[in-house]
Amino acid sequence: MELSSSAFVVILLAVAATAVLSNGLDLSFLPSDFLFGIASSSYQYEGAYKSDGKGLSNWDNYTHGPGRSVIMDGSNGDIAIDHYHRYLEDIDLMETLGVNSYRLSLSWARILPKGRFGEPNHAGIEFYNRLIDVLLLKGIQPFVTLSHYDIPQELEDRYGSWLSPQLQEDFAFYADLCFKTFGDRVKYWVTFNEPNFLVSLGYRSGLYPPCRCSGQLAMAKCSEGDSEKEPFVAAHNVILSHAAAVDIYRTKYQTEQKGSIGIVLQHEWFEPMSNSTADKLASERARAFNFNWFLDPIIFGKYPTEMENVLGSLLPKFSSYEKEKLKRGLDFIGVNYYTAFYVQDCMYSACKPGPGISRTEGSYKKSGEKNGVPIGEPTPFSWFNIYPDGMEKTVTYVRDRYNNTPIFLTENGYAEEVDPNFTSEEHLNDFKRIKYMVDHIEALLAAIR
Repeated sequence: MELSSSAFVVILLAVAATAVLSNGLDLSFLPSDFLFGIASSSYQYEGAYKSDGKGLSNWDNYTHGPGRSVIMDGSNGDIAIDHYHRYLEDIDLMETLGVNSYRLSLSWARILPKGRFGEPNHAGIEFYNRLIDVLLLKGIQPFVTLSHYDIPQELEDRYGSWLSPQLQEDFAFYADLCFKTFGDRVKYWVTFNEPNFLVSLGYRSGLYPPCRCSGQLAMAKCSEGDSEKEPFVAAHNVILSHAAAVDIYRTKYQTEQKGSIGIVLQHEWFEPMSNSTADKLASERARAFNFNWFLDPIIFGKYPTEMENVLGSLLPKFSSYEKEKLKRGLDFIGVNYYTAFYVQDCMYSACKPGPGISRTEGSYKKSGEKNGVPIGEPTPFSWFNIYPDGMEKTVTYVRDRYNNTPIFLTENGYAEEVDPNFTSEEHLNDFKRIKYMVDHIEALLAAIR
């Protein structure tokens, strides 16, 4: 999930576990090794942002930078839920819930404060060793992400992070260290979480670090950037960094460690605004410019045809060697699904200004409603309507497009504003959230059947 809202994730997936038990969902047909768990990310959960040798991450810098943070209440991850100090309590809660997996991310800056330009931080490495060992002791499978939006700030300062091919070398160095150190116990590796949102929010809208943007696509006050070009440069380097990490894992570690490796992407479901051919093509274009943008190169060795046709020379090129290295460059696909939108064509039709309508975004306009009727039950957030059918449609689409590659549903949840007047009992009896989870689990089960 995006960092702005993922504080909900652990609560949400914990609710999912209790919802399954109390709402009579039939799980009898699932295999005995089916993973049903909860999730977190290092910046949002660990805290201890300067403890025991940890370096500053780009998110530490962002939330502390004068006048740069767009977090309305000025909050940050300095303490978060203090998972770094209270992980034993958290794992006890996981055991009580009865989950058999925990998706976590490693803090790159905690392990390599200065990237490959400095020494590993042994205190940080030992924290993750203890965390993984206790999880396994409790029968909980660690599902480990290498980068969940955060990188060492050192790499941003040295060469501009994802705008430079140098970060491919840094990510490979970091991944190699993690595989070597933790891979004897970790059977599921994720290279990146939601890089499709990372590059769009960091290099197009400017809302996330490194806060680069320009022109009409900017949604923040950026001092520098190029919203038309930089998202594609950053994405290209992320994709090649993923390929480098997968190559290292398969060449040096996978045979002995017997694990698997993949990537996690955010997938919003897109429905055509009308039955017109233009709107149907626009919905496919929206998928190409958001989700397939990353998966097509990793699985097929090339960018989506829709992107090539629209962007032409603006889209970076893969060498023949890179194309071969990329093909089938994962063992599984991780999908984060939350909501859905209607999509209207803006390539052959006039659209009002807004996100998505520019050529470099795919020339479409997305909306949560059609003719005044929401696509699903509204929530307190304008961008988030409840559409469980999108879960089944998403899984089916990914399965069919990517040749039945194994899929993990890695995130799903319900966002709700915090009401300070709620009692503890009212917070616990959040029936809307429970219904959301049950309905989406039922949709997922339908896709599995």
